Amino acid sequence: MDIISQLQEQVNTIASLAFNTFGALQRDAVPVQLSPNYPEPPAISNVVDDTANLAVQPKLLSSALVKAAKQFDALVSALPLSEGGEEAQLKRIAELQAENDAIGQELQKQLEAAVCFGNPVHVLVPSNI
Repeated sequence: MDIISQLQEQVNTIASLAFNTFGALQRDAVPVQLSPNYPEPPAISNVVDDTANLAVQPKLLSSALVKAAKQFDALVSALPLSEGGEEAQLKRIAELQAENDAIGQELQKQLEAAVCFGNPVHVLVPSNI
Protein backbone atom coordinates (compact mmCIF):
# COMPACT_ATOMS: atom_id res chain seq x y z
CA MET A 1 0.00 0.00 0.00
CA ASP A 2 1.42 3.39 -0.94
CA ILE A 3 1.85 6.15 1.61
CA ILE A 4 -1.10 8.22 0.35
CA SER A 5 -3.43 5.25 0.81
CA GLN A 6 -2.00 4.72 4.28
CA LEU A 7 -2.64 8.38 5.11
CA GLN A 8 -6.22 8.11 3.87
CA GLU A 9 -6.76 4.97 5.93
CA GLN A 10 -5.30 6.66 9.01
CA VAL A 11 -7.57 9.70 8.56
CA ASN A 12 -10.55 7.33 8.39
CA THR A 13 -9.36 5.62 11.57
CA ILE A 14 -8.98 8.95 13.37
CA ALA A 15 -12.46 10.05 12.27
CA SER A 16 -13.98 6.78 13.43
CA LEU A 17 -12.23 6.92 16.80
CA ALA A 18 -13.20 10.57 17.31
CA PHE A 19 -16.83 9.78 16.44
CA ASN A 20 -16.92 6.84 18.85
CA THR A 21 -15.15 8.80 21.60
CA PHE A 22 -17.53 11.74 21.41
CA GLY A 23 -20.51 9.40 21.19
CA ALA A 24 -19.41 7.49 24.30
CA LEU A 25 -18.86 10.72 26.21
CA GLN A 26 -22.30 12.01 25.25
CA ARG A 27 -23.94 8.68 26.04
CA ASP A 28 -22.36 8.39 29.48
CA ALA A 29 -22.61 12.03 30.52
CA VAL A 30 -24.77 12.87 33.50
CA PRO A 31 -27.65 15.22 32.68
CA VAL A 32 -27.00 18.77 33.89
CA GLN A 33 -29.32 21.76 34.11
CA LEU A 34 -27.92 24.38 31.75
CA SER A 35 -29.96 27.31 32.98
CA PRO A 36 -32.34 28.01 35.86
CA ASN A 37 -34.90 28.94 33.19
CA TYR A 38 -35.13 25.31 32.08
CA PRO A 39 -36.60 22.47 34.11
CA GLU A 40 -34.39 19.94 35.85
CA PRO A 41 -33.22 17.19 33.51
CA PRO A 42 -34.85 13.82 34.07
CA ALA A 43 -33.00 11.44 36.32
CA ILE A 44 -31.36 8.46 34.67
CA SER A 45 -33.63 5.51 35.39
CA ASN A 46 -31.21 2.76 34.36
CA VAL A 47 -28.16 3.67 36.41
CA VAL A 48 -25.22 1.52 35.39
CA ASP A 49 -23.63 -0.29 38.30
CA ASP A 50 -20.38 -0.67 36.42
CA THR A 51 -19.04 2.85 37.05
CA ALA A 52 -15.47 1.62 36.69
CA ASN A 53 -16.14 0.73 33.06
CA LEU A 54 -17.57 4.19 32.43
CA ALA A 55 -14.39 5.75 33.76
CA VAL A 56 -12.06 3.43 31.81
CA GLN A 57 -13.75 3.56 28.40
CA PRO A 58 -13.12 7.27 27.67
CA LYS A 59 -9.47 6.82 28.65
CA LEU A 60 -9.10 3.84 26.30
CA LEU A 61 -10.83 5.64 23.46
CA SER A 62 -8.80 8.82 23.93
CA SER A 63 -5.52 6.89 24.10
CA ALA A 64 -6.44 5.08 20.87
CA LEU A 65 -7.21 8.46 19.29
CA VAL A 66 -3.84 9.89 20.36
CA LYS A 67 -2.05 6.77 19.09
CA ALA A 68 -3.78 7.07 15.70
CA ALA A 69 -2.83 10.76 15.51
CA LYS A 70 0.81 9.89 16.25
CA GLN A 71 0.76 7.23 13.53
CA PHE A 72 -0.63 9.84 11.13
CA ASP A 73 2.19 12.24 12.08
CA ALA A 74 4.73 9.48 11.46
CA LEU A 75 3.26 8.83 8.00
CA VAL A 76 3.32 12.53 7.17
CA SER A 77 6.96 12.80 8.22
CA ALA A 78 7.75 9.83 5.94
CA LEU A 79 6.47 11.71 2.89
CA PRO A 80 9.24 12.72 0.51
CA LEU A 81 10.17 16.38 0.52
CA SER A 82 9.30 18.32 -2.59
CA GLU A 83 12.28 19.10 -4.75
CA GLY A 84 12.76 22.62 -6.00
CA GLY A 85 9.91 24.26 -4.16
CA GLU A 86 6.60 25.55 -5.42
CA GLU A 87 7.88 26.91 -8.75
CA ALA A 88 9.32 23.53 -9.76
CA GLN A 89 6.07 21.83 -8.80
CA LEU A 90 4.03 24.30 -10.86
CA LYS A 91 6.36 23.79 -13.82
CA ARG A 92 5.99 20.00 -13.51
CA ILE A 93 2.20 20.34 -13.32
CA ALA A 94 2.21 22.47 -16.48
CA GLU A 95 4.37 19.86 -18.26
CA LEU A 96 2.05 17.06 -17.21
CA GLN A 97 -0.99 19.07 -18.30
CA ALA A 98 0.56 19.72 -21.74
CA GLU A 99 1.35 16.00 -22.08
CA ASN A 100 -2.19 15.15 -21.04
CA ASP A 101 -3.63 17.59 -23.61
CA ALA A 102 -1.46 16.12 -26.39
CA ILE A 103 -2.53 12.58 -25.55
CA GLY A 104 -6.17 13.71 -25.35
CA GLN A 105 -5.95 15.23 -28.84
CA GLU A 106 -4.38 12.03 -30.20
CA LEU A 107 -7.15 9.95 -28.66
CA GLN A 108 -9.77 12.30 -30.12
CA LYS A 109 -8.24 11.85 -33.60
CA GLN A 110 -8.27 8.07 -33.18
CA LEU A 111 -11.89 8.19 -32.05
CA GLU A 112 -12.88 10.27 -35.08
CA ALA A 113 -11.01 7.86 -37.36
CA ALA A 114 -12.79 4.91 -35.75
CA VAL A 115 -16.17 6.59 -36.23
CA CYS A 116 -15.35 7.30 -39.89
CA PHE A 117 -14.23 3.72 -40.33
CA GLY A 118 -17.38 2.39 -38.66
CA ASN A 119 -19.82 4.36 -40.85
CA PRO A 120 -19.23 2.27 -44.04
CA VAL A 121 -19.83 -0.86 -41.98
CA HIS A 122 -23.21 0.48 -40.85
CA VAL A 123 -24.13 1.17 -44.49
CA LEU A 124 -23.17 -2.37 -45.57
CA VAL A 125 -24.84 -4.12 -42.63
CA PRO A 126 -28.50 -3.28 -42.11
CA SER A 127 -29.35 -2.19 -38.57
CA ASN A 128 -32.45 -4.42 -38.34
CA ILE A 129 -30.41 -7.64 -38.29
